[in-house]
Amino acid sequence: MLSDYIEVSKPRIVVVLVVTAITSSLAATRFDSTPLTSWDISLFHLLFIGICGCLASMGSSALNHYFDRDIDKIMSRTVKRPIPAGRLEPKNVLIYGIVLCASSVIISFLTLNLMAMAMIALGIFFYVFIYTLWLKRSNVSNIVVGGFAGSAASMAGWATTTGSMDILGFLIGCLVFLWTPPHFWSFAIKSREEYASVNVPMLPVLIGNEKTAGYIFANTAILLPYSLSLYLLGLGALYFITAAISGSLMLIYHYKLTKDPTPDFAWKAYKITAPYLVVIFISLAFDSLYYYRF
Repeated sequence: MLSDYIEVSKPRIVVVLVVTAITSSLAATRFDSTPLTSWDISLFHLLFIGICGCLASMGSSALNHYFDRDIDKIMSRTVKRPIPAGRLEPKNVLIYGIVLCASSVIISFLTLNLMAMAMIALGIFFYVFIYTLWLKRSNVSNIVVGGFAGSAASMAGWATTTGSMDILGFLIGCLVFLWTPPHFWSFAIKSREEYASVNVPMLPVLIGNEKTAGYIFANTAILLPYSLSLYLLGLGALYFITAAISGSLMLIYHYKLTKDPTPDFAWKAYKITAPYLVVIFISLAFDSLYYYRF
């Protein structure tokens, strides 16, 4: 049963969002004091942004499993999940998700600051209410708007260090927002038939794989220069080089996807570009520690 609760918590997403939050906290230390210092943040705050981010992500994912239980029992990809397979009772997953989400907000209020708490609460709200309950089944913009839930993790980390949300912290958080659609649309091409079977209006279901591949490439063509432009706001060479290389790799694979918009190549592009977010945010943290400008 423990493994089933771990499964509904979506541990891979938890790891990505916790890394995003912690590295944002570390990156923000360069912009939080005068003179500038790097990684000047207490282990206490790093520990609790990790704990609160973990609880928020786990709880939101569990609620996603709860609310999607009706379509999960239809799609072959999800039919063996704990709820549709009968290994967990829906009401227990609902309680589990609510308790974890509430705990993350309460603990962040007690250990971090109001802005960090607000960003954590906003991330939960966007993922559970805006994405899962509203847009996922009603509008093709579902994953675009829902992507802000991931941005909130970065912003919570930034606010943990600074106590506020400045322009740079917000724009760094938007990296997640811009990365999410091309990343998820690649997965949606792979799973197009299953989404169609349950009437979930993912982009490939509505406009087909070929046009979706074009949108993926266009979105990545925006992400790459956007990520590089943050150098102009004070980020360093390590970040710039990492963003250039990793973003270019995404762009190349998404260009190839426009030439071969098949489920198999979309899955390959999805897996190869998946580490982008972790790589870019780790570079942000070390960019703060080993700061250098061209």
